[in-house]
Amino acid sequence: MRKSTGRRFLLAGNWKMHATRPETTALIDGIKEAAAKARDRDVLVAPPFTALETAARALVGTTIGLAAQNLHTEPKGAFTGEIAGEMLKDVGCGWVIVGHSERRQYCNETNELVRLKIDAALRAGLTPIVCIGETLREREADNTLPVIERQVREGLAGLSRDAVKNLVIAYEPVWAIGTGKTATPEQAEEAHGAIRRLLREFAGETGAESIRILYGGSVKADNVDALMAQPNIDGALVGGASLDTTAFSRIIAFQ
Repeated sequence: MRKSTGRRFLLAGNWKMHATRPETTALIDGIKEAAAKARDRDVLVAPPFTALETAARALVGTTIGLAAQNLHTEPKGAFTGEIAGEMLKDVGCGWVIVGHSERRQYCNETNELVRLKIDAALRAGLTPIVCIGETLREREADNTLPVIERQVREGLAGLSRDAVKNLVIAYEPVWAIGTGKTATPEQAEEAHGAIRRLLREFAGETGAESIRILYGGSVKADNVDALMAQPNIDGALVGGASLDTTAFSRIIAFQ
């Protein structure tokens, strides 16, 4: 286990386009015990929009937080099929994932759009979990750090120091999401360390040290301990394994 940094670990389950309302209740029931025992770390789940209200009811009396997977840049308007931060707050969300690589890839979300969504989340009183990460082609071209730097600089441009300190960053190498491949602890730590150094420009030395940086990318029960032992890895954004209550409970209870 790493030395104490003062930052609480955060284990977040991103369910993506999975889980009906009955399945949502079952998934939450399956991790309640593990979450209750995890007194020194935070746990949250991010169900699809249709299951958020069900999840909010199922989470009453627990310490598990509720996140949404996306939001629109505007607080209201003629945007068919979209959802506003105020609506997410109203249903019980405290968090929202912004700029996930799947949205960047399939929905053409740019760093500039991510910046607007961060603003929208903060205005609604939500904590944004801002996703960044490189593709396999970019890693093989030795462009990991330049790509990360560009995503951070353009995504956080113009934000105040106080605003940046309220963010969570999730480093997710695109080549490791849903592929079964995982960055080695050393690869992940290198990226996390670079992100934290960059955050000093936006939040100051003390602020950067307080920001949680999560790792995402095929996090599993059998690799979580080594990843969480790294000094700049403050938790995990978990995809597929969060749909398996046994696996996610083990991740929550990492040693």
